[in-house]
Amino acid sequence: MFSQTVEYSLRAVCYLASQSPKACTTDEVAGATKVPRAYLSKVLQSLGRAGVVHSQRGLGGGMTLHKNPKDLTILEVVNAVEPIQRITTCPLGLASHGFRLCPLHRRLDNALAMVEKAFGGTTLAEVLSEPTSSRPLCDFPQVNDKASAR
Repeated sequence: MFSQTVEYSLRAVCYLASQSPKACTTDEVAGATKVPRAYLSKVLQSLGRAGVVHSQRGLGGGMTLHKNPKDLTILEVVNAVEPIQRITTCPLGLASHGFRLCPLHRRLDNALAMVEKAFGGTTLAEVLSEPTSSRPLCDFPQVNDKASAR
């Protein structure tokens, strides 16, 4: 449902949030998130244009989040790179549907509305502080618990 660009953006901002307020270089973010550096550069530029991240050149520079992780939602990150496209009129352009959506497209739009609500109500700080044994951006490759118990 979500593109690789959205996935990479979320990985990058999660990493920056975990390092906040420290500035991180593109190489650091790429290494930690397993995102190809060239692709990450484009993603970070998009996030910068949208005001999600801030870049500082020079000694001690790097990328930081523009907002505190407790104030930055997953929806803001997603919409910064590929806004969720709600369905407001018949995608087929059928005149008989007018501005009413058919049952199929109404259900699809309802699903998109639920995604927007969930992402809009979830901050990066919440994602990073959620108690779990599966942490975002774990070391790679992960150690298999069964193998390490031997």
